[in-house]
Amino acid sequence: MVWSGIRGTNGRLLAAAVGVVSVTAAVSAWTAQAGPAGDRAAAATRPSAKPSATAASPAEPRPIPGQTSVPDPQLPAPRVNMDIAHASDKGPRGVNITIDDGPDPTWTPQILQVLKDNGVKATFCMVGTQAQAHPDLVKAVVAAGHRLCDHSVSHDTTMNTKSRAYQAKEILDAERMITEASGGVAPLYYRAPGGAFTPYSRQLAASRGMRPLGWNVDSEDFKQPGTAALVGTVKNEITNGPTVLFHDAGGDRGETVEALRQVLPWLKQQGYAFGFPVR
Repeated sequence: MVWSGIRGTNGRLLAAAVGVVSVTAAVSAWTAQAGPAGDRAAAATRPSAKPSATAASPAEPRPIPGQTSVPDPQLPAPRVNMDIAHASDKGPRGVNITIDDGPDPTWTPQILQVLKDNGVKATFCMVGTQAQAHPDLVKAVVAAGHRLCDHSVSHDTTMNTKSRAYQAKEILDAERMITEASGGVAPLYYRAPGGAFTPYSRQLAASRGMRPLGWNVDSEDFKQPGTAALVGTVKNEITNGPTVLFHDAGGDRGETVEALRQVLPWLKQQGYAFGFPVR
């Protein structure tokens, strides 16, 4: 899901968000961890990788229910689970439609219409600069009952190689931009560009109430392989898990619009219910 256009649109960093906890260089670095079936760090794909479980000692904070990663006590405490979410709140027959990189004035309205026509709610993972440029579309997404997700400011797929200060600015500035554009509705999830999560970025997002969000089925619509290929990917891979990745920006998304028009009724016919990622 590399989008060089987005990364080039934000040539400067905004001032650091107030309240970010500064961490000394003596804190040991954490490596990026990706979830199953599609969460990829910038340089590698690890379909079967999961965050490794860490046993909590009496001196360490205990994980919140369902969480396998122990929070760093020197960082803000998580308000939601900091592990990367893949499951659906609709259970094993649930499907989460997620839409990345927008909003875009050409493609987001068309995708919103297809979702409305099929009675489907989705999660829109928005780039901060795009949300700031198109607040009317952010408000339209919220008004239609969809959820918001923080997808960073500049869509830097190498975020996992950058400093904690850089990661914090990307996450927190995007959160602010999206919340302001929506009229006060905060994102509920954080999806790292290209799946470039780090334990630090996951805990920081979770401390703001944003569950780290992965995916199970990557439609790879950014490659524009044709509508039939997109539909075939979803049909063939939906058994990998419920969270499906599409895009509404970064190029011509006509194939995506048509693929959604075809695949959403098919998923219903197969007995799937549409929901949101677990929190």
